[in-house]
Amino acid sequence: MPKGSQELTNARKEEILNACAALYETMGFKEITICDIGKKTSFTRTSIYNYFQTKEEIFLGLFQREHELWAADLYAIAAEDAPLTAQAFAQRVAATLEKRGCMLKLMSMNLYDMEDNCRLENLVSFKKAYAQTLKAMTDCLSHCFPAMSEKEKQEILYAFFPFLHGVYPYTSHTQKQKAAMQIVGLTPPPCTVQSLVQSLLLKLLSDYA
Repeated sequence: MPKGSQELTNARKEEILNACAALYETMGFKEITICDIGKKTSFTRTSIYNYFQTKEEIFLGLFQREHELWAADLYAIAAEDAPLTAQAFAQRVAATLEKRGCMLKLMSMNLYDMEDNCRLENLVSFKKAYAQTLKAMTDCLSHCFPAMSEKEKQEILYAFFPFLHGVYPYTSHTQKQKAAMQIVGLTPPPCTVQSLVQSLLLKLLSDYA
């Protein structure tokens, strides 16, 4: 067991987020309860309330962690010695998102309701992590395309980040969704996170290809 109250707090928060992430792989937000999360931790369910007051705060904490991990991957691209071509840039950024399925799934949720049921301090922590992903992406663009203006970077960010909220629904479908599409004669689009993200980035970077 970690020593020190802050270390213990951080370790228990991480355990709660890990439990939530594991459940979220096979269950939806509405299905998961704090009781379910508590059953997957090594301490009592009521102890969760010492760290998170609502289920929404747990999910927001998970969302924050996903953004922090993604930002780290983006900063690694920005720190490379040689800049990337537009094609290579699109491939690399798409690859960072291919492994962030949990983040993309969270993005497809109703974030308004989730954020509304969280304390301000938790929301501020999340917004800081989100701001870091914006900065990391901006740093990537600056590194790989030094001739790009600040206005062009902003335009790419304003097109790219809203687009990400629709990636998960286009690349992941439940059996019920597939059945409904079959009934109305729709075919699920044959695309992956990698292909969707890469295609959009190449369009946005067409002037630098």
